Amino acid sequence: MKQVLLCFVLSSFLLIGNVQSQHKLVKIWETDTILKTPESVLFDAKNKILYSANIDGEPWGRDGKGSIGKIGLDGKIVASEWVTGLNAAKGMGLHNGKLYVADLDVIVVIDIAKGQIVDRIAVSGAEGLNDISIDSKGTIYVSDSKTKKIHKVENGKSSVVIEDLKGPNGVLAVGSDLYLVDAGTFNKLENGKLKQIADGMEGGTDGIEHVGNGEFIISCWAGSVWYVYADGRKDHLLDTREQKINSADIGYDPVKKIVYIPTFFKNNVVAYQLQ
Repeated sequence: MKQVLLCFVLSSFLLIGNVQSQHKLVKIWETDTILKTPESVLFDAKNKILYSANIDGEPWGRDGKGSIGKIGLDGKIVASEWVTGLNAAKGMGLHNGKLYVADLDVIVVIDIAKGQIVDRIAVSGAEGLNDISIDSKGTIYVSDSKTKKIHKVENGKSSVVIEDLKGPNGVLAVGSDLYLVDAGTFNKLENGKLKQIADGMEGGTDGIEHVGNGEFIISCWAGSVWYVYADGRKDHLLDTREQKINSADIGYDPVKKIVYIPTFFKNNVVAYQLQ
């Protein structure tokens, strides 16, 4: 009887501990709905601003309607179309005062100080570039959701890192490591092969942000956001699928622990406090 009671008490403590360890998102603000199909949002700590990559036209259309917007950290839109002349603008990365944007088969380079496009880097064989991450050395990693590949660009030249994936989207360089989501799974690239960390998420896995200690936040386009622990456990932070509110390529402020979610067809960005 004592053993049964002891097991019950220990189980109760474990259950309470699990509940207390769960993370959650608390809404802080949302922008006006004047952005034009924002697919990605990126936090720029140096300039204290958010960038939104706006598709505007068809998700994969070569129509010249794409743009980059600027949003204040208070949720007020500074410029809905700060830089224009892109096509299906998607994932973004920052390096040395430049903003890099995935745009179909090229990476558009924007000089932040000038607010102008200064270059377009062709990615050989690309058809549907989606997310971007840049490591400390300036190597650009970019996913191609149409050809199912991950490319890297060094010194203006592109090469394939891995191919024959199922549905690659979010990529994230953390130190010397590269992480990616692929059709509902979260993976680390090791020696040219995928090492699965977590699975069981919605198939349209989209953005990745590192929160420290080998833990990550992952968004799924349909309207779902997950917290993934280093051992593969997951907390379901947000589910807006019934409301048909998308959660595309997220941004993150690691100091204030704020998650920024672009809602795609709802045309705005929503900020949440990670707790």
